[in-house]
Amino acid sequence: MRQTEKEKRGKGGRPKKAVKQNQFIGIKCTLIEKIYLKGKAKKFGLSLSEFVREAALKGQAVSHVKLIPKEILLFTATLNHLAANINQLAKKNNQNYPLSEVEKASLRTLSEEVKQLAISIKNYLT
Repeated sequence: MRQTEKEKRGKGGRPKKAVKQNQFIGIKCTLIEKIYLKGKAKKFGLSLSEFVREAALKGQAVSHVKLIPKEILLFTATLNHLAANINQLAKKNNQNYPLSEVEKASLRTLSEEVKQLAISIKNYLT
């Protein structure tokens, strides 16, 4: 009779899950981030894995897209333009072609523009 009671009860222990979680995903974080996440998980009564999984599956993704101010984009465009012009003059000079007076004047002008741009950037940032 004891045998039949055991058979009715089964092996015992935790019941089998319908969907087994057997895939591993590791994430890298700082020690401070880990402590913070563990604290939040504990607050919700979840394990760290459950908390991170729930946050990833049901939470909102945080976008790390940084908006670049228009002024910085203009500075970058101007620098690219000046760099291209200076590069053309440097290439010609390095190929032993003498620079004409117009090109020398252009180089001086470009040099001044670079200095002014550097001042503008410094003023913008301070």
